[in-house]
Amino acid sequence: MPSCHTDCIEKSVSNWFHKLGGFVGRNPWWFLLVPLFISAGLGAGFYFLEEREAHGIEDQFTPKDGPAKQERHFVKEHFPQNDSEFSRLRLYNEGSYGSFIAVSKSSDILSEKAFEEIIYLDGTVREMVGQKGKTYEKLCAMKSNRCFSNDMLDIINGTASTIKKANLTFPYHNSTSNTIFLGTELGGVVLNSSIIVSAKAVRLFYFLRENNEAENDNWLHGFTQVFSNLSDELNKRQIQVSYFTSNSREEEFKENSKSVIPLFSVTYFLAISFSIVSCLRLDCVRNKVWVATFGVLSAGMAVLSSFGLLLYCGMPFAMTVATAPFLILGIGVDDMFIMISCWQQTQVHDNVEDRMAATYKEAAVSITITTLTDALAFYIGLLTPFGSVQSFCMYTGTAVLFCYLYNITFFGAFLALNGSREKGNRHWLTCMKVPEPEENSKKYNLCCVGGAYDHETGKEEPMPINNFFKMYYGPFLTNTWTKVFVILLYAGYLGSSIYGCFQIQEGIDLKNLAADSSYVGSYYDNEDQYFSEYGPNVMVVVTDSKFQYWDQTARKRLDTCLERFESLTLDGRSLVAKDMTLSWLNEYVKVINPNNQNIFMDNLPAFLQRSDFTQDVNISNKVIIASRMFIQTINVSTAVDEKNMLNKLRETANGCSEKLVVYHPAFIYFDQYAVIVSNTIQNIVVATLAMLVISLMLIPNPICSLWVTFAIASVIVGVAGFMALWDVNLDSVSMINLVICIGFSVDFSAHISYAFVSSKEVTANKKAVDAVYHLGYPIIQGAVSTILGVVVLSAAESYIFRTFFKIMFLVILFGAVHGVVFIPVFLTFFGICGGKVSDKKDDGRSNTLSQNGHMWVSQTTGDFNLKNTHELRAVAANSHVWSISSNQSFHNGKTNSAYENIEDCP
Repeated sequence: MPSCHTDCIEKSVSNWFHKLGGFVGRNPWWFLLVPLFISAGLGAGFYFLEEREAHGIEDQFTPKDGPAKQERHFVKEHFPQNDSEFSRLRLYNEGSYGSFIAVSKSSDILSEKAFEEIIYLDGTVREMVGQKGKTYEKLCAMKSNRCFSNDMLDIINGTASTIKKANLTFPYHNSTSNTIFLGTELGGVVLNSSIIVSAKAVRLFYFLRENNEAENDNWLHGFTQVFSNLSDELNKRQIQVSYFTSNSREEEFKENSKSVIPLFSVTYFLAISFSIVSCLRLDCVRNKVWVATFGVLSAGMAVLSSFGLLLYCGMPFAMTVATAPFLILGIGVDDMFIMISCWQQTQVHDNVEDRMAATYKEAAVSITITTLTDALAFYIGLLTPFGSVQSFCMYTGTAVLFCYLYNITFFGAFLALNGSREKGNRHWLTCMKVPEPEENSKKYNLCCVGGAYDHETGKEEPMPINNFFKMYYGPFLTNTWTKVFVILLYAGYLGSSIYGCFQIQEGIDLKNLAADSSYVGSYYDNEDQYFSEYGPNVMVVVTDSKFQYWDQTARKRLDTCLERFESLTLDGRSLVAKDMTLSWLNEYVKVINPNNQNIFMDNLPAFLQRSDFTQDVNISNKVIIASRMFIQTINVSTAVDEKNMLNKLRETANGCSEKLVVYHPAFIYFDQYAVIVSNTIQNIVVATLAMLVISLMLIPNPICSLWVTFAIASVIVGVAGFMALWDVNLDSVSMINLVICIGFSVDFSAHISYAFVSSKEVTANKKAVDAVYHLGYPIIQGAVSTILGVVVLSAAESYIFRTFFKIMFLVILFGAVHGVVFIPVFLTFFGICGGKVSDKKDDGRSNTLSQNGHMWVSQTTGDFNLKNTHELRAVAANSHVWSISSNQSFHNGKTNSAYENIEDCP
């Protein structure tokens, strides 16, 4: 069967790199020094780092154009907050506040001693003075000309001894003046009918006016400091206290990024150590210690240059970008190993210029494919609506390009200088000339003699690990029974991965944005444990300015919609509490004849004023522009519950005959559930198609390009499935890593596929052995170096960094296994992926002619395939010319001898 090649681009790239390699070999100092100056100049962009840092949780981890942001805009425009009549229920944002949760160390917090301590803490907060001398009383949100207060303290009138006499009911408590909802202030409640028997936790809030952000930030900072300083004292009391402010997430998120900085030095130490050890030779001339060191330095320069350039350009620097240097180090070192491997395949007696040209020509396509695919995968990530993903992808994609640029210039230049040292047979450390070892002699050591090479091939002596791949691993892998085992192993891998994909959970828990040891975590834990029974109190907004509120039929349709909300269930549990809907319209129709438009509109303003519904109706020129009601959600305790709640509420609102919108400030964060899956799939599909196009252009065989694409899909399925089994959710953080997965899954499979295609061997099995012989060790080196680059992140206290490590570990593990196990075996099933040796011309190896029904093959050495009636295998040596006639006899044209069987050929 004829082979199908699409190598026009591949040949052009190889030829161009051949010329570039020679040019670098002739002018190494220019290519060494110019990148250093460029890197230093661009690195000055780090001056702007603090200014470019982006720590806004909403900006970085919520969809930029999410539906909730549009809903918030509508609510903000039509229901502006009234600073003099604060209502937490009616906030269109989270507000500016401090809060603490007091949890009893005994079974009941409704005791006099516990409330004495709570009142003490309340007094401490109110007396606390901010950095600018402002107390809570001067900054607090106002209601009825007094500071907003907590209902639990109002009920006991600030006296702890009255708590047992209060006869509290739950969730509503009827006080002397009004009905109070206690669902957000009392937690862990035990009831006897509706009467509270005991409770485990009390939560208090301290809201501030939002007209002075700087003073509020100072006061809230003081709030956290006060509770931090009281931690030892609180441990001796009857209650345990956790605390939180509206700024806590962003403050802790900012501190989180600083925690990873000490890990950089450990990472680069590990990378340099591994690179040096893996490039270490006992031969004092062929030693590649300095080459490995400069390879790591090249990756560091790429980070410095790319980050500096983007900081100059004003690109926001999200905390997720802090993981990029670890990644770039792995990519750079991977390409370094490929180039070193190609250098070792060149003729040691050639001049440096020729060796560089040959090295670049051989390595060009492999590192170009990986660079293009990695960079493209990251830039495709810019399509996502999450700021954290966009920032990471922009910085990392640009760093990949710089890494490629510095590898073929800076690192290549040093490789040439090191080659000049080797050419002069000089010691790797002292640069002093050392004698060459005698031919066939192994008597050389690290200090005295060096410069050994394989006298048969004229190349550097292969490392023992390379011989292992050629002599043992390759033949073992291509054994028939091994192939059967590999297929079964792959089936198990694929089955486990698909199972895991169905276990994926969506969404990021906001507490994971803080460090594990942060005070934020304990507050969220207590909130989930004691205050999850009642979820968000959701606004139901009537957006139609033409809705006729005075019409009984219209009101009936609206009531039907509200009843649909109240009837919603979630996994068999009620989602919205019945009889807890708060509607100004239902209250209004109880006190007036609502069926006359003039009467309805004339009496409405007075009713709203005395009933505290003023902020719920937007009236202009006796026309209700918009109005809102409130429904109380319940049984919302997990991220899955939040996602399902949001979807069901929006579906119900859209299904109503009236124009309704549902909104709560928390929906800004819940919106990630609506887009995370679709955006992830979009990125993966687009990137995979792009990878296929690049592979088709640069790998000279379309079938092998499809195998590369197959490897991408296979690795992505594996990573997605096993990350779910490793308790990693699908969120904006893991989405970043799945984008990375696309690029890295190409790296290993592209290397091995291109080596398979380019192999001069004839049979598919020998091509596979040849491919793993040349690239098996570089793939293992690249995999180990990348894992070493991120392994320190497993010790980080941050969910973001640990997630990065987990998924990168899976990506590299599965990518490497595909590269050195699955793909080589699968490629042997499709011999079409490589052309016959006889197809190669002008290499002095073979030529074929057909004459008089014979196929003539002249070959100096090597294996070749011949097909007539069926495939036969022949080995030719000593420039013999063999002919095969139609009757399958073999004829030696040099000795005029004929043989009936191929085995009889001398």
